[in-house]
Amino acid sequence: MNSTRAADIDYIDHAVLLTKDLDALSERYQALGFTLSPPSPHQLSDRPGGPLTATCTANRCALFGESYLELLGIVDETAPDPWRVRPVAEERQGFRGLVFGCGDAEVVSARLAASGLSSSGVLSLAREVDTPEGTRTMRASSVHVDHRSGGWLGAASHLDPEYVHQARYLRHANGATRLDGVLVAVDDGELDDEVTRYSLILDAHPEVHGPRHVFELRTGRVEIVPASAFGDVLPGETSPALPSFAALSVAVADLTAARNLVEGNGIATRSVPAGFLVASADACGVSVRFVAND
Repeated sequence: MNSTRAADIDYIDHAVLLTKDLDALSERYQALGFTLSPPSPHQLSDRPGGPLTATCTANRCALFGESYLELLGIVDETAPDPWRVRPVAEERQGFRGLVFGCGDAEVVSARLAASGLSSSGVLSLAREVDTPEGTRTMRASSVHVDHRSGGWLGAASHLDPEYVHQARYLRHANGATRLDGVLVAVDDGELDDEVTRYSLILDAHPEVHGPRHVFELRTGRVEIVPASAFGDVLPGETSPALPSFAALSVAVADLTAARNLVEGNGIATRSVPAGFLVASADACGVSVRFVAND
């Protein structure tokens, strides 16, 4: 469950993988060994407690108890699109959103607005979820960051985390335990500005490890790398665009067992420092690195 005691941002809540074909994306991530929650249509409100409106999207999630992967699909082309998902999907599908976790979205909204980084205010999200006790409404509050690193950036506070991270969805065939980190690729000339923006967004300072600027959060990390070093950080991979959310890391209980499962499902892997990698071409537009749970 969400265990944050901080009002402000202190962990990676989830990464968003965007698609126009939710069934195909789901099939691939199940083959990678993830248990997915059932499809859940979204309803949104423009203010806390406001009326809910059906939208064009639905999701399925790989849940880890606090962090998760969100597989977000456009499932109804005729429905409203209040969060303007369709233009993002038309531009490029794949890893298109990163949401940080916080205890109080109002606190984050005020800080980011004061820094000139957010004009969204606090938005309310609700969706119906099936639980062993019957249908319940999951509620969350979120803040959008105006700057984009190739997709959405924001923060969210879950009001009913127990409806999201249900025990029956937390066991994964690949042994996944958490979203360990994300990799952001930027043009070399934009590196300093991007690092400064993330310092303001996260209210934190990075550690520098060679070409990587690393923000360590309570749970999860954000690594920012210049395009010229991307091939050194992830050999054999190319960034899909600049800037972009280019890769994500998932911690697993047993690397050997996870790799055997993925390869047994016909998906190629290759060794990388601290784990193994599934190429972006085999993971629907994002490089997925599996690392040991520590």
